[in-house]
Amino acid sequence: MSRDDNDQHETILAQVTMSDTRLRVLTLNCWGLKYVAKNRVERIAGIADVLSASDYDIVCLQEVWVSADYNLIRRSVAGRLPYAKYFYSGALGAGLAIISRFPIIATSVHPYSLNGSPIDVVAGDWFVGKAAATILVTHPKLGQLQIYNTHLFAKGGEGGPAINQAHRLINAWEMAKLAKQSAELGRYVIAAGDFNTIPSSLPMSVLSEHAGLTDAWEATHPRSSMSSNAAPVSPVDAVKVHGVTADSPLNSYSGGKQLESHARRFAGKKLDYVFFRAPINAPEGTPELLCTEAKVVFTEEVPGKSFSFSDHFGMEATFEIRGAKQTDFQNEVELTRSAISEPTLGAKSTAAPSPVQPLNSAATSLSPTSITAILTTLTAAYRTSVHRARYQLVIFTLCLFLVVVLVVLFPFLPSAFPAPLTKGWKWTYRALSWIYGVVIVALSWLATTMLYVGFVYGRWEVNALTNVIEEMEILRSLKGSRYESGSEDESSGE
Repeated sequence: MSRDDNDQHETILAQVTMSDTRLRVLTLNCWGLKYVAKNRVERIAGIADVLSASDYDIVCLQEVWVSADYNLIRRSVAGRLPYAKYFYSGALGAGLAIISRFPIIATSVHPYSLNGSPIDVVAGDWFVGKAAATILVTHPKLGQLQIYNTHLFAKGGEGGPAINQAHRLINAWEMAKLAKQSAELGRYVIAAGDFNTIPSSLPMSVLSEHAGLTDAWEATHPRSSMSSNAAPVSPVDAVKVHGVTADSPLNSYSGGKQLESHARRFAGKKLDYVFFRAPINAPEGTPELLCTEAKVVFTEEVPGKSFSFSDHFGMEATFEIRGAKQTDFQNEVELTRSAISEPTLGAKSTAAPSPVQPLNSAATSLSPTSITAILTTLTAAYRTSVHRARYQLVIFTLCLFLVVVLVVLFPFLPSAFPAPLTKGWKWTYRALSWIYGVVIVALSWLATTMLYVGFVYGRWEVNALTNVIEEMEILRSLKGSRYESGSEDESSGE
């Protein structure tokens, strides 16, 4: 690396001063689908303008699928947020980007094992490869800070079929395991994004119980509750008191949209979150990460326009860092300098220990109630997946049989017409031949599709469900063992 590049990074590091005890994080679903999202160009330009004038330290963006949109935002904020990563996943890209004020040590992306069906072209989740994207940054007070940005499976809402609920549940389980692993390595964790599920849902229980993640909104709004027994609220209170970010009547793109019962009752849904946690079993004297404020942002219309910035509002969280030691900063500067000057070391640093080391790798875990609920959902989804795959394979067999029959009968088609054929009959024969050929091609295409989704994807889905079901059964066995309750005789479990 050149001396000029080293000097530039030294300057940036120097800007991160010892008094940096505040951390501001933003997550925003930009609704950047090309050809589909309305007013995309104007909205992205408006988002870029707002971000360029803001003082965020970390920005997590979802649904940024057009590279020109990302480049525009990137250029607009480069003066304050010099580090950024755009993530690729699936056939069309994950649409995820993270922009940071702090030096990035390493990055990775974890595509979720289940992302909807490849035959569901309209929803498109399978094609974009929903994923958990992450960067590891050096913070002057916290040391190594792991930032996650994600967008969970969308279809099905809160009351859809079990198979859809299972996909989102598995997304949350994989996200929770990643966040927990980061905390076990002695890192602070911030996980933000569009989780496509409300606070009272099972995926949220997985994130809070297994990964020990705390919702920044609930940490600063302890009386915020949108349970089934809660009274309906006004659209303004839904945003300001309950953190609603989607399907709000205040959003210009929610008008005329068919909403679920929860969204109608509570004037929208809270789908966007900023979660956080400290390292697991951090030693005494470790800096404390406290959320002091959380609010819904980007609620107004784009300046000079009559539409909102996105079909989602953004979620902003402000953190205060207490008890930080001055020596931490120099350690992180040295670590960042080595990662910048030696890329191979930087690539390995995701597995390297942080200056803040965990003691015993104790872990939070799911409650028996949550484990039972997860197993119920996944088992129902497993049965649905098996039955659906069998049905699709039956269609494949039927189509294949019909194709064979039509191909065998095709040479006998002329015998169905009188001889000698009149001119009119010849044209009829040609037309029927074309129709005959189109039917064969259509049946062949349908057979191939059913074979793919019934066997290849069907087995994929069943295997992914089986993996998590067995993981839950192991956890349930451990929960029920006498070892956990303190007895020396540990039961073998079921």
